[in-house]
Amino acid sequence: MAAPGGDPAGRPAPDALVAGARQVVKGLEALRAESRELLRVLEPAAPRDAPELLAEKRELAQRSLDGIELGLGEAELLLGLWAHVGALEAERQRLRAQATRLAQENVWLQEELAGARARLGRSQEAVAHLQEDTRRLELAGRPRRSSVPRDADRKDSLASLFGGDEDEQDEGSAAVAEAAPSGYEIPARLRTLHNLVIQYAAQGRYEVAVPLCKQALEDLEKSSGHRHPDVATLLNILALVYRDQNKYKEATDLLNDALGIREQTLGTEHPAVAATLNNLAVLYGKRGRFQEAEPLCKRALEIREKVLGAEHPDVAKQLNNLALLCQNQGKFGEVEGYYGRALRIYERRLGPRDPTVAKTKTNLASSYLKQGKYKEAEELYKEILSSHELSAHGDFGQASVAPSSRAPKGALQRSSSFSKLRESIRRGSEKLVSRLRGEGTPKPG
Repeated sequence: MAAPGGDPAGRPAPDALVAGARQVVKGLEALRAESRELLRVLEPAAPRDAPELLAEKRELAQRSLDGIELGLGEAELLLGLWAHVGALEAERQRLRAQATRLAQENVWLQEELAGARARLGRSQEAVAHLQEDTRRLELAGRPRRSSVPRDADRKDSLASLFGGDEDEQDEGSAAVAEAAPSGYEIPARLRTLHNLVIQYAAQGRYEVAVPLCKQALEDLEKSSGHRHPDVATLLNILALVYRDQNKYKEATDLLNDALGIREQTLGTEHPAVAATLNNLAVLYGKRGRFQEAEPLCKRALEIREKVLGAEHPDVAKQLNNLALLCQNQGKFGEVEGYYGRALRIYERRLGPRDPTVAKTKTNLASSYLKQGKYKEAEELYKEILSSHELSAHGDFGQASVAPSSRAPKGALQRSSSFSKLRESIRRGSEKLVSRLRGEGTPKPG
């Protein structure tokens, strides 16, 4: 018959063994106390008539005490081992429960990922179809558009050239990225958040983009402190979202804060500092504060020239922005110099057929029109049309995306770039023809 709490083989349960061992320890401790008392009694102060007998008794008592001490040590060791085994078993159970929970979470995350991928696929397919519909509507409606508002010059120049770092890219930026490494990149741990915020902002979903960015900023400040370079990056991103909402004061405050953090933590000649200066200059330019924007843009240009080299595409981008600021102040001599240098960089780094080259030529031609230099503007438009074959069968016409769910993202961006460039050249050509016919008298620069 099995012992109570034991197994069928008659072995007692572990808990019963531990309880028995503890009971034995108590008994051994009592025996040890008695043996010590006996040794104390058998000290040399005992009667002298039997010294040999006393010595033998003391020896026996000492052996008994040594055995008791050894037994107590072994018992305490066994109890300690049992406690350790118990702790290991508890840890094993905890890890097993954690592994079960993680497995359940993994299954849930896989299901969520599959759903997200399905939604992404549907969204990409919808974007491709919308892009194709837009292209068809544009081609269908183009012959009916014959006039351009007289105040389009300034609006076009602001919309077509001003672009900030760390947000939506300028035309041709994909080619620029391929041509040379950027001087500043979004930190890896913020890249996904940056893409999400920009995507929501591009869709006009600011009620999602702003809280998302603010929560990430709050969490980062708690973990890393306010004076951290990644905090400055988030401040830049949030500022650009505010800028798109025309909340210029909030955007300006955030960019100035980000600029101070980056100058303190990264140094005054870091590419990230140049990016913030450029964003601040862009913001001032969109508000018409060109005189305040110009020195910021020039400082960003100096940093990029020193850090990236005078032939880097980011330097050309900065030259474009600086040219636009000068153009809006009537400094046409400086404008032509800046545009000319930017054009040479783009042609060497990206090739003469890149849309960024055509865009820069269009901007320069627009500057010529403002000064009444019709011949120079006409020559530039001819160069653009000749180089890029802007016709129904040209490269630009073939760059649109077919209505396929597998249309690559680069193709969508390229189609948008070409469409904007076509429209800009069309407007410039109409203005040139109109002024050559004497329908409008431009103000000389």
